[in-house]
Amino acid sequence: MWVGSIDLNENDRADVSIVVPRDSSWIEQEQEVLGKVGDALQNNKLDAVICVAGGWAGGNAEKDLAKNADLMWRQSVWTSTISATVAAHYLKPGGLLALTGAQPALKGTPGMIGYGLAKAAVHQLTHSMAGKNSGLPEGAFVVSILPVTLDTPMNRKWMPKADFATWTPLNEIAGIFHKWTKGEQRHKNGALIQLITKDGTTQLVESD
Repeated sequence: MWVGSIDLNENDRADVSIVVPRDSSWIEQEQEVLGKVGDALQNNKLDAVICVAGGWAGGNAEKDLAKNADLMWRQSVWTSTISATVAAHYLKPGGLLALTGAQPALKGTPGMIGYGLAKAAVHQLTHSMAGKNSGLPEGAFVVSILPVTLDTPMNRKWMPKADFATWTPLNEIAGIFHKWTKGEQRHKNGALIQLITKDGTTQLVESD
């Protein structure tokens, strides 16, 4: 399977690694990515565009709300909209566009307002991209995964006493993406899929 990476840093495990200039604007990043993806594909099309970029910042409205919201917007909304644009230009008919929302952002997030704001925007983008005339090719499948906590080395470092059996392993998510890319076990178009992990077992639950 051919895999391309779009990130702020080089990925030597990818077949093609596109590095996005860290200090460029939203528009400049979109133009840079579109051009380099087009050059890499050489008139070929993609089976899937998967955006797993993001980050986390806590905080309420009392301190640094604009600062935290700006960071979350850059990490989650910029990346998701650029991914949607890449899909509109380079995705195969029937291909997959997968974004990353967040299960807590299905309701209010008073202790992490900027994070919830950005992830809720990703949820809305998912619904919009699944609709008619969104710009995607015919038969495209759009979905967002909504994890609670991902089992990553950084999360384990900062939350060493947490219950890891409730965290979703990354290899399990990769397996889900692989099935969707092959057209298997797809949900309704535009679905927000909560990843609920308990006792090491993950269930995929569509949000209402």
